[in-house]
Amino acid sequence: MHAMPRTTQFPGSPHPHHEHAVPLGKLDRSSRRATDEALEARVEAELAAFVAREKQALGLAEAMPQFTDMPNAIFTKAQRPHTTVLVSGLTLNQDLFVTAALAGLGYRVQALECPDVESLRYGKEFGNRGQCNPTYFTVGNLVKVLSKMRDSGMSTADIIDKFVFLTAGACGPCRFGSYITEYRKALRDAGFDGFRVIVLQQTGGLDQVEHFEAGLELNVQATTRILFGLLVGDVLNALGYRIRPYEVITGETDRALDECREWIRAAFASGDFLPAALFAALLRTRLRLARVEVDRTRVKPKVSIIGEFWAMTTEGDGNYRMPSFLEQEGAEVEVQALVVWLLYMVWEHRFDTKARAGLGGVDGGPWGLQGVDVRKHLAMLWVGERGLRIVFHGIAKLMGLRAYALPDMDEVAAVAKDLYHNESRGGEGHMEIAKVILNTVNNKVNMTLSVKPFGCMPSSGVSDGVQTVVQTLHPKAIFLPIETTGDGAVNVYSRVQMMLFRARRAAEREVEEQLARAGLSLDEARDRATRSGKLRNALHRSPHVAACTAANVLAEAGRRRGLRERVEGLWGRVAQVAARS
Repeated sequence: MHAMPRTTQFPGSPHPHHEHAVPLGKLDRSSRRATDEALEARVEAELAAFVAREKQALGLAEAMPQFTDMPNAIFTKAQRPHTTVLVSGLTLNQDLFVTAALAGLGYRVQALECPDVESLRYGKEFGNRGQCNPTYFTVGNLVKVLSKMRDSGMSTADIIDKFVFLTAGACGPCRFGSYITEYRKALRDAGFDGFRVIVLQQTGGLDQVEHFEAGLELNVQATTRILFGLLVGDVLNALGYRIRPYEVITGETDRALDECREWIRAAFASGDFLPAALFAALLRTRLRLARVEVDRTRVKPKVSIIGEFWAMTTEGDGNYRMPSFLEQEGAEVEVQALVVWLLYMVWEHRFDTKARAGLGGVDGGPWGLQGVDVRKHLAMLWVGERGLRIVFHGIAKLMGLRAYALPDMDEVAAVAKDLYHNESRGGEGHMEIAKVILNTVNNKVNMTLSVKPFGCMPSSGVSDGVQTVVQTLHPKAIFLPIETTGDGAVNVYSRVQMMLFRARRAAEREVEEQLARAGLSLDEARDRATRSGKLRNALHRSPHVAACTAANVLAEAGRRRGLRERVEGLWGRVAQVAARS
């Protein structure tokens, strides 16, 4: 048998067995080049046709000019009746309550769903390259929602006319200061050029034109409602994470939280939410959560989630649903409250005011602040901070959140200043350093998990740099920093599980230590705890002696039984004396 000559067939060429087929080896160099160029031209033409079809479908058929950020379109009071304000960015509870609070003032408001992996894909498709994870998730989430509106039949013109988006903004060394530009650029590239984005600045105020009647007015009533929505959301989040790991009936905590969430939402949505409707809803929440059956003698390591603000706050794919994952792995989760961030911003303002006042006449005034009464300004900040703490603790007490201490921000600054300068800003500033130190020194948690987005400059510098020094100074600290990219969840989960093993062993040692002090076995201590109505209450908080909740509960059970035994012994001796007499 003779081997057939090796041939090749290109689009449009004769069949290889045709008499005019040319063996591959006999093609000269110029013919090969011509054939390759023809193939490349055909592929490029097909790609160009595909791009043209997609642009036509998205309304982007014309060439896209270089993006230039322009002043935002105006949202006026006259547009309010037919305009819906979209909000997003915090936890499920806080987005819901803020939405209801604004709805109670007559606004049309809608909370967006939690950003997911699909939101990340939209963000990477229409956003700039090299952005941090929160940018892609939050920007992509808005584009995704608007695109689905358009796909369902709503015209682009109606979407732009009938919706606005409210988001947070700031300046500073990280990309957070460029969020507004990222939103507008992605919206334009997705076919929603001119869509209105309203920025609530971190330093206060909205980016609205003063000579127009603003469509969203942050007066005293609106600000009060929003603040209460944020604080109530903080408290309800903390209660849920305290109770759920120890529930006896799986899912009972979430069912109770759903009921409470609806009562609170309805109270905020009503015109009279202060004090009657909201007071009743919060008290009802306390009574409902107290009925959840719990067993806090289960030994679970307590894990504190800290890190970049959005990454540690979101409850979705942006942090791989880390709180839920930790609970599934048998841990109790401690999340960071938004009120701590508010207290930090007040502290920053007070710190900077004192620093500038010390400049003397350099800043144009005898106190360094021309036209500002420094003492009055500092007094107002002091009153604002105290008022914030009082309102938070009042809500917490009403809802049943016991023994929840807000940090002293001066102590936080002092603890961290030698490792991370208090004037270095961006992200959480020096707070992440202080949280790890205080968690370790005060034995508050068994493990600290720092969640930061890939590409987050302030958080990466802290977690990858300074925290190594912190761990050297405090070797007992169980600390793990992780980066989130939207993918790679398996790798992250594996790292968390390995560190969680150490935290679990630390919790078990704490329980063993408390049992040894009480002279009880684990079964004896559990029996005493389960026979105590107080210790079985879902809202009860045992005195702090260890990081692990079970260790605290079992230690209290031992102390309570010891007191009873002493009383019984005393009565026994009294009875003996009476009998002899």
